[in-house]
Order: sequence, then structure tokens, then C-alpha cells
Amino acid sequence: MAKFETQVGVIGAGPAGLMLSHLLYQHGIASIVLEAKSRTYCEDRVRAGVLEHTSVEMLRDAGVAERLEREGLRHEGIELGHHGRLHRIPFVELTGKAVTVYGQQEVVKDLISRRLSDSGDLRFECGEVSLHGIEGSRASICVENQGNVDTIFCDYIAGCDGFHGVSRSSFPQGALTTYDRTYPFAWLGILAEAPPSREELVYMHHERGFALYSMRSPRVTRLYLQCEPDEDIAEWSDDRVWSELHTRLGCMNGWRPKEGRILQKGVTGMRSFVVEPLQFGRLFLAGDAAHIVPPTGAKGMNLALADVHYLAEALRARYQENDGGKLDAYSGTCLRRIWKAQRFSWWMTSLLHVFDDASPFDRKRQVAELEYVMSSRAAATSLAENYVGLPLE
Repeated sequence: MAKFETQVGVIGAGPAGLMLSHLLYQHGIASIVLEAKSRTYCEDRVRAGVLEHTSVEMLRDAGVAERLEREGLRHEGIELGHHGRLHRIPFVELTGKAVTVYGQQEVVKDLISRRLSDSGDLRFECGEVSLHGIEGSRASICVENQGNVDTIFCDYIAGCDGFHGVSRSSFPQGALTTYDRTYPFAWLGILAEAPPSREELVYMHHERGFALYSMRSPRVTRLYLQCEPDEDIAEWSDDRVWSELHTRLGCMNGWRPKEGRILQKGVTGMRSFVVEPLQFGRLFLAGDAAHIVPPTGAKGMNLALADVHYLAEALRARYQENDGGKLDAYSGTCLRRIWKAQRFSWWMTSLLHVFDDASPFDRKRQVAELEYVMSSRAAATSLAENYVGLPLE
């Protein structure tokens, strides 16, 4: 049994935990990052891919955007589609800002590389973690691995371990209020070895269900189809997937997505989830441990980065200025941004998907709203402002 001491114990080596550890290092604050999975798993897991302008600026200011600047795909707008017609929402024209397509796994690789080059303490495949003393004068983290138990004593714990992690469940019973919505559909997603055939993302409303055309690199495209939550992926052959994508994404001008070898195929459920508050005693939640958004608005990773921006600044103020005010306000500060992102993600999801239980009135109203967004500069500006990222407080 070994004992360690640090200022901040960070649970989870996803974008939130790694970015927090890096920001703390820049402020002269020590941390230990604990991750149950292997480094390879963290670096290879393909998830989110759109970085807000706000997130890109954050990574740039933190000195971890060199490869992003070189390999990321800058997008100055998106395209909305209906009945085979496309309408472009020009982000730069409307807001002066753009987004960047750069996979979450690439952000993770960059952050791991930087933390290791800075002699950061990252512990992969660490074993079973439990949290203790979060209501006391000092917290601790016990790590059990093959019968050995290590203890890490720390001033604060950052729970960045995702929806299924141990951090949120370590709050005392009754301390959290949960807000949850499960959508009556899912996304069937593929990664295809095919170069992008459009420069920007295409969000297509279709009577057979929503479809999304996106990309991850100059060689790989990412495409999604609205499907049933219990969809059997085994019933979706490659030919069936491409046929449905051509049907839903096909445009009047003849454009269709390029086909290629399918590298990955899976079904992702759609939900909105928030817990309040994000802090109790010496434990603070960030990222998916605190909130989940449907992917339609491209907010998941961006919200996680915003959370740790606020948390790192609050910890800096606590250690450097002996000011705990920002730590006390952490939950409220984050939640204002979280709920705005939840609203936007819900709105985008409701705007573009087919709801089986929708009345004829609701379907007509939905189409009218989509056509309004495609024809009104004011409505397009609202979409653009939210998509590129609201300013940090």
C-alpha cells in the first residue's frame, strides 16, 4: 500500500480531466490523473469532432493547438437541408467566428503528449477507484488494483470520469437533483474511408428520418442516420446503410455522399441529462459526469472544456489569492452555460428529427420553423451564435 499527496486529484483522462490537469500545471497547481482504461483506449476512442471557436481559442491560449492548427478542418458554416434543398448558414458572415472539425481522440492525444512532456502524473489502467472525505478538511482517493490499495490525499477532487464514472455516485444521497430526457430515436453512425465530398456539415431533414453528413479528416467521413433506439445493427448491411444515406442526403442538384469502406458502425442513444449542483464539499463534477447533450448541437466536448476552464480558474484563485469565491460559485457559473447549450441542442434535435408521435399539425409547424431558419437572417444568426460557441463568462 502506497500513499501519495497532491493538490487536486483528477478522475478520468478524457478531454475534461486532461485539460484541467494541463491548466492547473500552468498555474503551478499539482494534480494526479487517474484513468481506468488504457492509454491506447483513450487515444483511439472516436467520439465528438466539432470544436467551437471558443474551445479552439481555449486550446490555443493553453499552448496545445499546434497540431489542431495544422490538421483541423476549419468550417465557416453548415448546411441545412429539406426536400433535397440545401441552405447554408454562414457562420463567419453572421458572427465573425468559425468552428473546427478535429476529433476528440486527437484532442486527447495532444493533451496526453503535452502532460507527459511536462512530467505530468497520468495513471492509466489504475484499477477501482473510491472517493473519501469529500465533506471533511481533506479528501482522499483509494485505488485498488490486483489486491493492492494506494491512497492519494488531496485538497480537492475533480470528477471528470464520464456518465458511468464513480464521481457522481459519490455524492451523498439526496444531494443531487437530476433533469433527464430520453429521445424516442437514436443515431446509427458510421466511419467511412472516403474523402469528404462537401466542405461543410450537412444537416438533412427527411420524411424517413434525419441524416447528418460530416467528416473527421481529409480521408475519413462520419455519417449518421436517425433510427430506432433498439435498432439491431446486425440488420444494417453496408449496402443498406449507403442506400439509406443516399436516399436521405440526396440533393436536387445531384449531390450524394461518396462511398467508401466502412471502418466502424454503431448505434448511439439520444438523451439530455443534467445534475445540480456540480459540487459538494471538496468534490467537483465536470464534463459528462455532470451533463449529457444530444449530439445534434455538437456541444458535448465543448461543454466539458468550458467546465474545466471555470474550475481551473477557480482553483487558481483559491491557491494564488486565497479567494474561494469562484470555487463556491463554480456550479452556478457552469450551469448557466450548460442550460443554454441544453436548450440549443434540444432545439436542433427537435427541428431536424422525425417524431413518430407528432401530430399532422406538429409536422407542418416543424417544417415551417425549418424553412423560417433557412430564410431569415435573424434566425440563422441565432443558430450560428450558439453553434460557434457563446462567450465564456
